Amino acid sequence: MIQHRTFIFDFETTTEATAWSVVDDAVMGGRSKGRFSVEKEGSGVFKGKVSTENNGGFSLVRYRFGTKSMIGHRKFVVKIKGDGKQYRFRVKTNDTDQHTYSIALKALSDWTTLEIPFNQLRPTYRGKTLDMPEYPGERLQEVAFLIGNGIAENFHLEIAWIAVE
Repeated sequence: MIQHRTFIFDFETTTEATAWSVVDDAVMGGRSKGRFSVEKEGSGVFKGKVSTENNGGFSLVRYRFGTKSMIGHRKFVVKIKGDGKQYRFRVKTNDTDQHTYSIALKALSDWTTLEIPFNQLRPTYRGKTLDMPEYPGERLQEVAFLIGNGIAENFHLEIAWIAVE
């Protein structure tokens, strides 16, 4: 039963994506290359190639926005499809925080709606779990998808929407 769904971003109704940006391991000398575009069919497409050269190995697409209250919500709901690879869904309570709260997701080849309870998002920094409580579910300033599976690979992830319930 759907209760009180609030969309954070909906590509099925919005084609404006200027607040979305890609961050690759090039910030640390790596050679991965991700791209992000909005398709007229109603999805955001994050694709590219992860390279492990020069200690690289990740690409990320993120959406930053003003503070949104998460009070009254208990989970994220995302509609995605992809290449069968593992991605990390990440959120930040404040876009200046060093850590994120994240969970691994598999992007199946058909559109899939995934529910992510707030208490399943673990605090991480550079892939390491931190000794902190899980996502508190009070505020939000950033959502992101990251691929970094430790291997060189092409990737393709489509995002229809991200919401909270």
